[in-house]
Amino acid sequence: MADTVQPYSEIDYLVADRVATITLSRPDKLNAFTQVMRDELIDAFDQADSDDDVRAVVVTGRGRAFCAGADLSRGGDTFNADRRLQSGAAETIDGVPRDGGGRVSLRIAASLKPVIAAINGPAVGVGITMTLPMDIRLAADTAKFGFVFSRRGLVMEAASSWFLPRVVGISQALEWVTTGRVFDAAEALHGGLVARTYPADELLPAAYALAREIADNTSAVAVAISRQLMWRMLGADSPWDAHRLDSRGIYLLGKAPDVAEGVTAFLEKRQPRFPMRVGTDLPDLGPRWPEPPGNLT
Repeated sequence: MADTVQPYSEIDYLVADRVATITLSRPDKLNAFTQVMRDELIDAFDQADSDDDVRAVVVTGRGRAFCAGADLSRGGDTFNADRRLQSGAAETIDGVPRDGGGRVSLRIAASLKPVIAAINGPAVGVGITMTLPMDIRLAADTAKFGFVFSRRGLVMEAASSWFLPRVVGISQALEWVTTGRVFDAAEALHGGLVARTYPADELLPAAYALAREIADNTSAVAVAISRQLMWRMLGADSPWDAHRLDSRGIYLLGKAPDVAEGVTAFLEKRQPRFPMRVGTDLPDLGPRWPEPPGNLT
């Protein structure tokens, strides 16, 4: 498949070989997060979900950083959203402006494609919390991490109070958040924040190898449904909730073309050629997770 490029100003979006690469691209600002980057990231995930040729998404940063957190160029007023609220420019929830990092995190959590973070350098504040709903986090062994909110007088954001304890456990999450300290890739690996670390020049090849393993060997529909099931079940009351959805999924997919192809390819000892597409063939297992609030205002 020919490469396709989507024009943005603060990220780059490239599709090649059934893998979409989203690159945070403000290298002179260490890829600091802005409202423009927020909107472009949300749109890029919309693009990836709507393109059946995209089987996996890799997210990385341009230059020496992944993302240094929020752009603090407005100084002490950086996080004061009263002007946006008064002008009516802010989307609100419970009467207050929605957290921009949270909008990105929820969009990533709702992705129909598996998402791999290739954390190439410092990932601090929203630079790390935005990766928590990504499925697999890989990091350069020189990367640094920090949930620094308490050192800025700010509460943790990007829905990370939900995601972080589920990714690393409550005790580890509390240590990193209450101290607000910056820590290295070895500690991130030991604490379960990242799956593996690599020398910097091996990081992207490793991320693409993982993306290719998904693209070449799995059913896009099965991956999309399994991803959503796991996120949804983190908030379930009991395994009976999972059993209900598993049973419905197995029933619906068990008679579908992808399962027939997957079993036949295994028996014939060949690569599968799954015919079903995420855009048209997702089975109905109920509302996708996460479900947006009924009335954000």
